[in-house]
Amino acid sequence: MTALHELSATELLAAYRRRALSPLEVTRAVLAHIERWEPHLRATYALEAEGALAMARASERRWLAGEPCGALDGVPATIKENIATKGVPVPLGTAVTPLVPAAEDAPPAARLREAGAVLLCKTTMPDYGMLSSGLSSFHALTRNPWDLSKNPGGSSAGAGAAAAAGYGPLHIGTDIGGSVRLPAGWCGVFGLKPSNGRVPIKPAYYGRIAGPMTRSVADAALMMQVLSQPDARDTMSLPPADIAWTQLQRELKGLRIGLLMDAGWGMAVEPETAAAVQAAARAFEAAGAFVEPLAPFTTRAMIEGLDNFWRMRSWLDYSALPPERQARLLPYIRDWIITAERLTGPEVFRGFSQMGAIRDATIAATLPFDFVLSPVSPVPSYAAEWASPLNDPALPFEHIAFTLPFNMSEQPAASVNCGFTSGGLPIGLQISGRRFDDLGVLQLARAFEDLRGPQRPWPAPPT
Repeated sequence: MTALHELSATELLAAYRRRALSPLEVTRAVLAHIERWEPHLRATYALEAEGALAMARASERRWLAGEPCGALDGVPATIKENIATKGVPVPLGTAVTPLVPAAEDAPPAARLREAGAVLLCKTTMPDYGMLSSGLSSFHALTRNPWDLSKNPGGSSAGAGAAAAAGYGPLHIGTDIGGSVRLPAGWCGVFGLKPSNGRVPIKPAYYGRIAGPMTRSVADAALMMQVLSQPDARDTMSLPPADIAWTQLQRELKGLRIGLLMDAGWGMAVEPETAAAVQAAARAFEAAGAFVEPLAPFTTRAMIEGLDNFWRMRSWLDYSALPPERQARLLPYIRDWIITAERLTGPEVFRGFSQMGAIRDATIAATLPFDFVLSPVSPVPSYAAEWASPLNDPALPFEHIAFTLPFNMSEQPAASVNCGFTSGGLPIGLQISGRRFDDLGVLQLARAFEDLRGPQRPWPAPPT
């Protein structure tokens, strides 16, 4: 019999309808599983078991009365730490932040709560979300459940680790340059960066999104029908759209798919990653799609300009802090941002303009295709204690060359596991689509799940 913490959201909801399971017994089982894993993973923040059990009891009463309150009633879920939940401080992954309880739920948290999800805890992130790592000056070091010596990635570090480890079926992260897709790829789970504005979020910012991180595409689709509901607090959100999120069947024959294996800058794609992504492309080709190589379309100058802008943005925040709080920031991030003190106004403005340049280049290059395949990251996971795959603050973005363009272009993009290295580390396949075609990306990812076949067993906590 499948352990309760292994069941998907779709399986749990079906069992609740049949009264074969109750949200309370499922929540108890998931909390017990988290307790076994957490001394090793350290993926959670503000876990309040009694609060989660109270939500589960209320859900159980609703199901027994035949009156579930929403599409996710009784399903365990986690929320990334930087998505505010009422009454819980939002440290943003850093010891620099004063711990002040949030006044209200941010839109993604509000939607999950309204849908009846059992909110287990928040999940960890690095300082200000500025690293693809589980390293933080506030949280304990978060590790990858496939190999505890490795990094889960970030900045949705705890969410990726929690999804792979079975901390319930539903998790939500945020992404401004790859922070959903990178940990999803390195942890072997599914992660969707929706079209910008598809999931209302607060605070909104250029390229920033919230998206689901799950073990299956079907569970992510369930989340999207909830998360995509409108919220006026996000002034950059898209108009409400009638999208059949759970209609995941898609004909592959005749689709035009681009294959991007060289991003134009950044780290070289290592051989095992290249082989796994190319095998995925061949599987789509065998199913009737037309797969064509896609030449690089972003440049070193684009990322260097954007780096200048992001460093200045962070430097302004950092320089406004008193010295005693500045000293709490991770040295890696301090070493990165402090160089912005020397930047000129024209340099920062030209850096800001690179968001538009990346957007234009990405949309123009991908327009001939229905979808584009690429690696999520050029390399598999790396040392848990490192801040990035190179661990060099002078080269902080060499691993995001495949993910970043789709934040700037506002196109949907997902990570789905497409294999493992010889050492047993997951490899992520990125599937990107045309702007607003979030459902299409989900459908192609779901088709790949069938083409890929059964996955390896999920990792289990050390005995």
